[in-house]
Parts: sequence; C-alpha cells; structure tokens
Amino acid sequence: MPSSPARSARTNRGFPEAATGDVMLCSELPVGELENLLARFGVGLEHVPLNEPIPGSFWGDSEAGLIGNRVLIRPDTPLHSALHEASHFVCMDARRRSALNTDAGGDDLEECAVCYLQILLADHLPLSNRDRMFEDMDAWGYSFRYGSARAWFERDAEDARQWLVDRGLMDAKGEPTWRTRT
Repeated sequence: MPSSPARSARTNRGFPEAATGDVMLCSELPVGELENLLARFGVGLEHVPLNEPIPGSFWGDSEAGLIGNRVLIRPDTPLHSALHEASHFVCMDARRRSALNTDAGGDDLEECAVCYLQILLADHLPLSNRDRMFEDMDAWGYSFRYGSARAWFERDAEDARQWLVDRGLMDAKGEPTWRTRT
C-alpha cells in the first residue's frame, strides 16, 4: 500500500494547537545557513518583517511563502515550513515552476516526496537534523497514516523515496542530489 500523508500532509489548518516555541524557527539558525542551503537549488530566501503578511503563503500566519524561485519567511516562520516550500520548488516540474505563485499544486505522491525531501534537508543545517524535523512536523500537525512523521519515514515512505530517485532528486544512498526536477 502506498505511503500517504493526509491529503495536504497537514490537518491542523489554523495551527491553533501549535505554539511557536514548540518548533524550530528559521531565525534560530546561524545567519546565512538556510540561504546557503536553498541556493544549492537556485532558490532565494526573502525576509519579511515580523507581523507583516508573508506573500505567497498558502496557509497564512507565519507559514513560508513561495513565489517563483523565492521562499519568503519571517523571523517566526517555522523551519519545517521553509524547507517544505523549498522542497515543493525542487519537486515540481519546470512548467509548474515557471508560473509558481503560492499554490505549489502536485498530487498526493509528490506531496509525500516533498515531506520526505524536507526531512533529508534538515540533516544539512546546523542545529537541525531529521530527528528534530520529525518532532516539529508532529508538533505542527502533519498527519501520517502511522501516527508520526518518523514512523512514516522509516516504515511507509518507499514510494516517496522511489519518486525522488526516479526524478534524480535523491541518490541511491538517500542523499539529495541538489538538482531540481526537469
């Protein structure tokens, strides 16, 4: 049976239960680290002032925005959100990427691949790793069939892994290739 985070991978649409202090924020990373990681994919990082609306944010509030090849964040944007939106950019085809503004689109399997890739990317940032990403995804309300991001990743994500490998976005060792889907 294929892995499938809930339809949007998030069930907690208003995120009322998730307190900002429960998840790692982009602003907790050393300056430049997130920018450097995203730049490997040709993605720019744009900072929005605190309390200003984030352009391109599908979910609103402090959630990252995605417009063209830019991920937009505020100091209170959760790291998982920025990595998720960047992973959408990486995983979508060039046609969708060329018109990208707010809604990344894609099907359920691509959404699974996006979730998988954001977990991999967490290992490439200081102060973060996949264990922290699992915790943050669970705290924020991502919903997985096996009850947690870790259980899904370790026991139920073979189709997401294969999707990434088939499109040249992850190598056989499970590392990002630092390319975008063509």
